[in-house]
Amino acid sequence: MTAETPELVAISALQHWSYCPRQCALIHVEQVFADNLHTARGNAVHALVDEPGAAREGTIRTERAMPLWNDQLGLIGKADLVEFARDGSAYPVEYKHGPKRQRAHDDLQLAAQALCLEEMTGKPVPFGAIFHFSSRRRREVAITSRLREDVASAARAVRSLLQSTRLPAPAHDARCRQCSLIDLCQPAAVAAQTRYRRLLSDLYDPQ
Repeated sequence: MTAETPELVAISALQHWSYCPRQCALIHVEQVFADNLHTARGNAVHALVDEPGAAREGTIRTERAMPLWNDQLGLIGKADLVEFARDGSAYPVEYKHGPKRQRAHDDLQLAAQALCLEEMTGKPVPFGAIFHFSSRRRREVAITSRLREDVASAARAVRSLLQSTRLPAPAHDARCRQCSLIDLCQPAAVAAQTRYRRLLSDLYDPQ
């Protein structure tokens, strides 16, 4: 890695950061993880595409568990599935458990895969898809200029987070109920501690 090459960031970290920066730090800085029903379902879905392999259906060649990288953005990871047309153009497909619905952090992850494929193939990747396993339906995602900018911005934010020694504050909102790290994160306790410190600050150092 040269001075001009950014520190590598896992594509999965962008998705974790977009969902909750504290979750991202716990997983990628503190190296802790825990499973719950949601992660177990996700693991079961990804088991279908985690084994590397290739297949062909008509003019479409598919690659499962395909390694990805983007040197310019310093991204590394893998795609659940990539469909290649006869001309070599790529169409990434990310598998998610649950019904078909739009989630910004999923779209960000897919866009990061698309930017990797663009650099690797030299061809534009204007679209990809999220395959929602529960409904067995695809949701096509346009890789817009805004989404591309969000990937670059998220990569910088995650890189800064990885270099920091401080955990971000917990979200302490509806996201926490679905997070498998809630017991490790302790969002309610941290939020209460923060409120207590503010009360003490206001009491002993009034403005």
